[in-house]
Amino acid sequence: MSTYRLTTAQAIIKFLQKQYVERDGRQQQFFAGCWGIFGHGNVAGIGQALQQESDFPYYLTRNEQAMVHIAAAFAKMNNRLRTFACTTSIGPGATNMLTGAAVATVNRLPVLLLPGDLFARRNVAPVLQQLESEHSLDVSVNDAFRPLSRFWDRIERPEQVIPSLLAAMRVLTSPADTGAVTLALPQDVQAEAFDFPAKLFEPRVWSIPRSLPDRGLLQRATEWIRVSRQPLIIAGGGVIYSEATDTLAHFVERTGIPVGETQAGKGSLPFEHPQSVGAIGVTGTPGANILAREADLIIGIGTRYSDFTTASKTAFQNPDVRFLNVNVAELDAFKHAALPLVADARVALEELTMALTDYHVSDEYSARIARFKAEWEREVDRLFHLGHTPLPAQSEIIGAVNDIAGPRDVVVCAAGSLPGDLHKLWRTRDPKGYHLEYGYSCMGYEIPGGLGIKMADPGREVYVMVGDGSYLMMPSEIVTTIQEGYKLNIVLIDNHGFASIGGLSESVGSSGFGTHYRFRDPKTGQLTGNNLPVDFAANARSFGAHVITARTIAEFKEALQEAHQTDRTTVVVVETDPAVRVPGYESWWDVPVAEASQVDKVREARHQYEQMRKHERYLL
Repeated sequence: MSTYRLTTAQAIIKFLQKQYVERDGRQQQFFAGCWGIFGHGNVAGIGQALQQESDFPYYLTRNEQAMVHIAAAFAKMNNRLRTFACTTSIGPGATNMLTGAAVATVNRLPVLLLPGDLFARRNVAPVLQQLESEHSLDVSVNDAFRPLSRFWDRIERPEQVIPSLLAAMRVLTSPADTGAVTLALPQDVQAEAFDFPAKLFEPRVWSIPRSLPDRGLLQRATEWIRVSRQPLIIAGGGVIYSEATDTLAHFVERTGIPVGETQAGKGSLPFEHPQSVGAIGVTGTPGANILAREADLIIGIGTRYSDFTTASKTAFQNPDVRFLNVNVAELDAFKHAALPLVADARVALEELTMALTDYHVSDEYSARIARFKAEWEREVDRLFHLGHTPLPAQSEIIGAVNDIAGPRDVVVCAAGSLPGDLHKLWRTRDPKGYHLEYGYSCMGYEIPGGLGIKMADPGREVYVMVGDGSYLMMPSEIVTTIQEGYKLNIVLIDNHGFASIGGLSESVGSSGFGTHYRFRDPKTGQLTGNNLPVDFAANARSFGAHVITARTIAEFKEALQEAHQTDRTTVVVVETDPAVRVPGYESWWDVPVAEASQVDKVREARHQYEQMRKHERYLL
């Protein structure tokens, strides 16, 4: 048998270069390269291997968490058909990736993590950065990746990597099981040589299946739809990952069934489509939430039904409501005691379309959908043009960006008050035009996520919308965008703190405690003094970005035009009035309020909380 004598690290990189995926006859290389920061745990192993394999690009990032966000965003933009590997040293380098691993796994996005680990031979223990355990010599910080990974392994001999790499690829390319995959690599094993079989390094194509629904369940599903009077589709991220947006549009045009979109599913239909009733759930539109409350049949397509989507199990109040779920993952298909169609979204919709050629919702229901849609578009126009002074409202900022963005341009966000406002207000025209990381709502995702999006499709303009609180978590990847020549348009909204949690704090009676960026007041002992003088423009400029500061909506629109013409990452800093909020519409989120308190506002909030909790349901 022909062999190659390679180090373990060299074998890993050589293997990754030869992995391809295929779906619908289209084949492409799965790994676009490797992000990394080198330390003593990987510089002589994976680092040397990357230096040797010049056809497999190495990218330098500034933060280990950020590299995973870049890879996850890149994978999402590619409908999970491409991704990156990420390598770190042992210790803090590895644990910095933990949050990124959680983001990838929660959002079902493939990312390969290659953290260095302590010596397999153990004679030089404890090494620098080793966390010692008195209970086991086989424990390192990398064990923390186990609950965050869809597949985890520690490679303690070179030959172990052969079956492990194949198992890793099975998970990474699985529509149902994908997420973060972690291969912990002891630093001595990375550098050890072995005679690896040459066949391991031959091009290997992983076919992404389009699983068919069970015929009997499909027949029952069509019967359920036929007898429903007020059906509603909830479109999740699975619609987009399956590339089923055109199929969904055809299905709802034939049947008249309205569509509400989750954060991950926004863009499943263009905003102007007659059957699109907008966002669903806690951050939803009034029409979508009223229809959900009254629906007798919920058709969930590619959604995992997060608490924001179900409004903490208060969204669906029809006592006779039933659930029909289309999902590649059994975990999600069976939720809410549903009729489970475990299948690819596009295939299932094609089958349902053929089976329901003679079905359409009533004229009365269609008229109601149209009325809700028209009313909402008027509300969006109102919020986009409030004319608020002296500082603009956040909704006006969103409207200005939405106006300048082209049909294929991308808005990206993750945390704070922006995701809720964007979910309601952003007028999406392209399935990839709206990129929200809201499975984990990870502060700091926005800028590295924007870089991953831009790398996936350089022809699109990317608008990163980020609040000052989230910006301060991870601005350093601006440097990486400059280094690699990928331009982002970053809109940095300065509202002096955590606007989202500030509002939530007020709603539970806590008056925004600990959510504002203020000096400590010696009189109160609390952070209630003047605003902190943070110079965001100077900060962004120090990273090499082009920076523009705007105070009015007119200045902001001019700044966006200038940013559009600039050839490098541009940061537009604009201050907004955090007191002017986009309302909530017909929905509620379960955030427990203190049951005992001396504060009147807290007691009032608790009373309201107890009343709303009565609407929570076990969906059986």
